[in-house]
Amino acid sequence: MTDPFHIEGATRRSRWVVTCDHASNRVPPEVAGGDLGLPREDMERHIAYDVGAAGVARALAEALDAPAILSDFSRLVIDPNRGEDDPTLLMKIYDGAIIAANRHADAAEVERRLALYHRPYHRGIETLLAAREAPVIVAVHSFTPQFVGRPPRPWHVGVLYAGDTRLALPLLARLNAEPDLCVGDNQPYSGHLPGDALDRHGVQNGLPHVLVEVRNDLISTPEQQRAWGLRLAPMLDAALRISEV
Repeated sequence: MTDPFHIEGATRRSRWVVTCDHASNRVPPEVAGGDLGLPREDMERHIAYDVGAAGVARALAEALDAPAILSDFSRLVIDPNRGEDDPTLLMKIYDGAIIAANRHADAAEVERRLALYHRPYHRGIETLLAAREAPVIVAVHSFTPQFVGRPPRPWHVGVLYAGDTRLALPLLARLNAEPDLCVGDNQPYSGHLPGDALDRHGVQNGLPHVLVEVRNDLISTPEQQRAWGLRLAPMLDAALRISEV
């Protein structure tokens, strides 16, 4: 069995820790023989992973002199950005696609996947955070321009947060100053999802944190991913200085 996550730049020295919960669309062979029963085009969509997010996370982490932790299993295997009691932890239908290998997954199968993938990934985040003095978390995600049957999403980038706005508000101010960007404030989703990765590692531990969502059609190539990582890094560093945390 391969590791359910990998860390890049573990010895980098800044306070930042970059996470990418939905970095991969890989289905490990231990799950349904490595095939969830979806056609390849569905496994290449946002339903299986955050398209382009891994490249942005890598470039951002390098620019911030920070480690990055990236999951190495599809969100359809088990979603590391959900609490263990969340009803969407193991999706059986998503944006019009039926996930055949999940349709009859029982509580024992959910527990098995939690033990193999979800929990080790979160232990990896905990280890990275524990190794740093006064750590700060930035989570990198991407979102689809449009769900099936839904209106198009106008935002280029979104900043998500719950009650802790120490980083989110100064980051939003920096992004909103960019004339070419349509910026989502807790869009396209709310940042309040009890039990998700930032709630678990940021909110519950009182650590400064923020989640950045980039629309995935803007980061479809390695060059675009690197450009977004390099664009976001100075804004995040400025937000951290302003927040004085």
